[in-house]
Order: sequence, then C-alpha cells, then structure tokens
Amino acid sequence: MTFLAIKNISKRYGPVHALDNIDLMVAAGSRTAIVGPSGSGKTTLLRIIAGFETPDAGQVMLQGETLADGEAIVPAHRRGIGIVSQDGALFPHLSVSENIGFGMERGARDRDQRINALIDMVELDRGMLDRRPHQLSGGQQQRVALARALGRKPRLMLLDEPFSALDTGLRENMRKAVARVLQIAGITAVLVTHDQTEALSFADQVAVLREGRLIQAGTPQALYLSPRDRETALFLGDAIVLSADLDKGSAKCVLGQIPVDADNRQGRTDVMLRPEQLRLSAIDEAGARAACIGKVTEIEFGGAVCAVTVVLSNGSETLNIKSSGVGLPEVGSMVSVSVIGKAHVFDRLDA
Repeated sequence: MTFLAIKNISKRYGPVHALDNIDLMVAAGSRTAIVGPSGSGKTTLLRIIAGFETPDAGQVMLQGETLADGEAIVPAHRRGIGIVSQDGALFPHLSVSENIGFGMERGARDRDQRINALIDMVELDRGMLDRRPHQLSGGQQQRVALARALGRKPRLMLLDEPFSALDTGLRENMRKAVARVLQIAGITAVLVTHDQTEALSFADQVAVLREGRLIQAGTPQALYLSPRDRETALFLGDAIVLSADLDKGSAKCVLGQIPVDADNRQGRTDVMLRPEQLRLSAIDEAGARAACIGKVTEIEFGGAVCAVTVVLSNGSETLNIKSSGVGLPEVGSMVSVSVIGKAHVFDRLDA
C-alpha cells in the first residue's frame, strides 16, 4: 500500500534544475533512503516533503491527502511529519524531559507517562530526564531528538543525515537503534544520506538521485547487485567493470566464460562484479576450477575483510578483490580466480 506518493516533482533555482520530474512511492511502515552525491537534490526533495519548500510542479500525497500540488500547499506544521536533523536541534535551555515533551499538550494527564515511555523506547536511562543537552553524548542527543519527534505522533518521520556527525562505531549502533524504534512504533520513515553503506543497511527501499533526477529505486539488494548503470554501480560500492562479449546467458571476458544475469542479450558491453564475488584459490589445490590465473601483488589487511590485489597472468587486468582475513594467500603467490554467482549486465549495451 502506497503511504507517501511523490509524483512528477520538479524544482528550479534560477537556471538550476534541483529536481527534475521525480516519481517515488513509499510503502506504509517502510524505511526509504534517498542517497546521492552532493548537489543531487536529495535535501531539496526532503524539504518539499516536509513543507519547507514549494515544488514548481508535481504532487506530494500522504495517506491519500494532497500536501502539495502546484501553488496549493498544506503548511509544514499541519502535515503531521516529524523531523530529526543532523545536529538534533535540541533546545539547550530545556532538560531532556522538557525537550521530549515539547509539542505535547501541556495539560495532558498522561504527559509524564508518555515521556517515560518514549525515553524507554529510545533506550535511554530515565535518570537522564533532568539533564541538559550539553551533558549528553552525540548519540544520546540524537536519541532524545528522535523521542521528541515521536512524541508528536507523526504520520511520517524524516531523517536528515541524522548519523553523519557521530563516530563510525556509534553511527552503526545508532542506525540500528533508530531502525528498531521506528519498527516498534510502526512509523514510515524517509532517510536522506550521502553514505551508501548507511542507506543499504537502514532501508527497505533505496532511491538514487543524480543531478536532480531519480536514477533508480528498489530494494538495497537489487540496487547493489543490479545497478542501472556504471556510475550508480560505482557510487553504491566497489565494483569491477569488465568489457565482455555476451552470448546466451554468459559473457566472455578476461576471467574466462562467466554467467551473467541477462539471458537474451548479445553483443559487446560491460559487465559488473562486486569484489566479494571473486574467490581466490591456490593453483595447486585439487579440484580448483580457475577462471584465470594471477599473481598477488598487494594485501591490505582489514581484519574480517581484506583487499587483495591480483594482476592477471596476461597482464590485461588488475583486480581488487575482497577476501576473508583467514587463509589469505601470500604476496607474490600465484592464485586462481573464480566467480561466485552471476555478473551484472547494465541496462544498455553502451553503459
């Protein structure tokens, strides 16, 4: 069921097309991540959904209610939309309890009970309720900001780069915590981020914007393994792009004859593999089925996942492969390289 509908949204700032005919549907109870490089239009789209900007054309509909349609627009404060920004935007002169309760009806009998329930939901100790924001860590401040936004019982939650100011380890924990809280509360959410890993791990649906246009939208797995074009593939993660000749579900390339995800395509094109789709084996291993042979020239140890550089024997290609930190080959050793799964063929043969 479509909960949020963005239809043919366009926005210009002078000669600049910030958004160009954007169509995006968000299902009820889902989490959608809008991702793209700086200047792609993702923040502008979020502000149009929130009601802070007016589109030049197109519609925004929430639960069947039209929020924006040309000049007709529902004011931001009447949309029932909660927002958590990068800095949390807590009121420094108010306590945690007062921040969470801000926007609630002052005379509500259950106000204190609701504040306690919200601080429990975001997994903060009730002993923090009397503290000021400056007495909290960055992660704690974001949890309070989320509790405050939830306290207004929003229909939709907008998350504007809420984890970007946090340290790497804390960012991952907060991302999981926020996803868990939104799921418990049954709140539909839209996240804007420039962090591809964050988008892929947080969302049920990922939408990629580039130069004001929606390039592709779908599940994280679909976009990661089947990106529409080379630029999207490289934006979403490390990729190995190889020239190949297609014929009946396979491709001939420097790795040999490998399976592809396009059964009926033929001709010269580029195919894509993710680095973790390549497996290394010692060439003297019994039963090793080598797609090709190469020499290990460099290993960047990263613990669980390591980067192994392999130069193919014919010198035609250098491959950067992701491998487990256990059982790594030695630098200078010869290895066979085989493919796990299928290579992806871009939408167009000239991709």
